[in-house]
Amino acid sequence: MNTWIDENSMVLIIALAIAGAVLLVVAVVLLALWLRARRLRARESARRIRLERERNEAELSLAEQNGRLRIIRELHEVSVHDMSVIIGQADGARYAGESDPTAAVRAAAVIADVARSTLADLRRVMTVVREAEVDVDVHPALKSTRGLIKLMTEAGLRITFEETGERYDLNPGAELAVYRILQESLDNALKHGGEGTEVTVVFTWTDEGFQLRVDDDGVRNELRRSGLNPNDASQHRPGEIDDDLSALTGFIGGAGITEMRERTELFGGVFTATLNAGVGFSIAASFPSIRYHNGVHGVNLDKP
Repeated sequence: MNTWIDENSMVLIIALAIAGAVLLVVAVVLLALWLRARRLRARESARRIRLERERNEAELSLAEQNGRLRIIRELHEVSVHDMSVIIGQADGARYAGESDPTAAVRAAAVIADVARSTLADLRRVMTVVREAEVDVDVHPALKSTRGLIKLMTEAGLRITFEETGERYDLNPGAELAVYRILQESLDNALKHGGEGTEVTVVFTWTDEGFQLRVDDDGVRNELRRSGLNPNDASQHRPGEIDDDLSALTGFIGGAGITEMRERTELFGGVFTATLNAGVGFSIAASFPSIRYHNGVHGVNLDKP
């Protein structure tokens, strides 16, 4: 037996090498198929979540547009009635004025009061129409954030939600701004950090203000997904020190960041975006007076 092995050692070595190569090829093929299936699942999950979000937003949009039409119809009916009153008073004053001069004075007073009321109703109609023209897609409310967090959790994020202070109602434009900032932040966390990224969302309410803060550990998650220990500095990839320095000194921009900043500043807020070296990304949108801010001139709508 040993003699046969000695005589055929080269053949055995070649056979083992071929078998090893075949196993390696099979392993590579299986790994490639697994990675492809994983990418397809992730793509399908993202598509499903996007469709679900679009469906929810379409339902919100339809409900909002129906509400706008109802308001416009009601105000229109009131305005038509008021105009009938004005015409009736004017006609009555014209005929009664000849025999009773005070009748014209009384009619003029009624006409003035009704006209002012009608003007206010027409202004409300124009406000509703302008809002529909500017933002016909949706006005998600803060109560929709629970659904958004659920969707992004299903997409692969690990989200912790915290809320402090007493919540109060905001005007629809302010609620839309906060919702969109949160939505963009979570999209960025999933896009750059990938599945498994841990995200902390914090709502902080004060008497007149509000702050939204979103922190993720996308950088650490990238190390975890690579099989490395993010707490072990010796396992960090080469060049990470340069990346950390860049995070401390570099400018953070992009269309999404610009849009979040503009939404924040529209309601008198301050927006900050920070890349935390070796950890991940953080954004904060602070609104000192969002409770009363009208989104145009910053007028305090309730306080004297």
